[in-house]
Amino acid sequence: MAHETVAAAEEILDKEFPVLDHGFVRLVDYLGGDQRIVQSARVSYGAGTKTYREDKGLINYLLRNEHTSPFEQVVLTFHTKMPVFVARQWVRHRTARLNEISGRYSVMKDEFYLPAGNAIAPQAQDNKQGREADGFDQAAQQAVREALAQQQRAAYDGYERLLDHDVARELARINLPLSTYTEWYWQIDLHNLFHFLRLRMDAHAQYEIRVYAEQIFDITRRVCPIATEAFDEHVRGGVRFSRSEFAVVQRLLSTPGDGSEPADRARAAAEAEGITGRAAQRIVSKIIDGISG
Repeated sequence: MAHETVAAAEEILDKEFPVLDHGFVRLVDYLGGDQRIVQSARVSYGAGTKTYREDKGLINYLLRNEHTSPFEQVVLTFHTKMPVFVARQWVRHRTARLNEISGRYSVMKDEFYLPAGNAIAPQAQDNKQGREADGFDQAAQQAVREALAQQQRAAYDGYERLLDHDVARELARINLPLSTYTEWYWQIDLHNLFHFLRLRMDAHAQYEIRVYAEQIFDITRRVCPIATEAFDEHVRGGVRFSRSEFAVVQRLLSTPGDGSEPADRARAAAEAEGITGRAAQRIVSKIIDGISG
């Protein structure tokens, strides 16, 4: 099968899209696009045998019904630069192939992530692994930035002193902080990329990895516009219900309206099914806000 080129993707190959303060994402290469998905699904049909509308319908059908193998035929390769703590979350997606810069062979650059604005926020009261949506005031934000910068400078100064004393690079690097920037080449098929994006673009994902996922999604739109639109419709914009949650939805739909607020009705339906507390609030969020919990 001949290599399929996509004009919109060709326009941005090797172009750096900045993320955070020193990071970036760039598309290095891609294999296939929407047509590769369609051809793989139909197998025996050549290119151009169906209309755009029929191709779009097929891709939506495949994604809606979780027929994933045709999406594995499309492969994208990215060059990304991110803080180490972002990379350590990212690498949990083990279905990709990657090659990262090595501090054993290379001297690490004096580049560290410094959060800004509302990214500097207190610990969330209802989420052990997240921060509040509203940041500290500007004075407190600046104080945090100065403290982080001071610690980063001290760590890098120590790193350089060890190198100057001919300490091996693989040992000198060990005290560098998680805010140090690293780089890698990351290759992944579209099916597994969609799984990464579903998790990392979610509102509950950490801000610093979420902005990378959003940039990658924008780039992927260039390669597979139909497939990414279908992903937006059926996955990113969709909501899944468990069996008990669906029972709440059924009860809500079968109960006449009493003029109360939708959230109150949803909460009452959950309580009628014996669901209370945080579990009930998750159901309310799904029904009212479309946010999967």
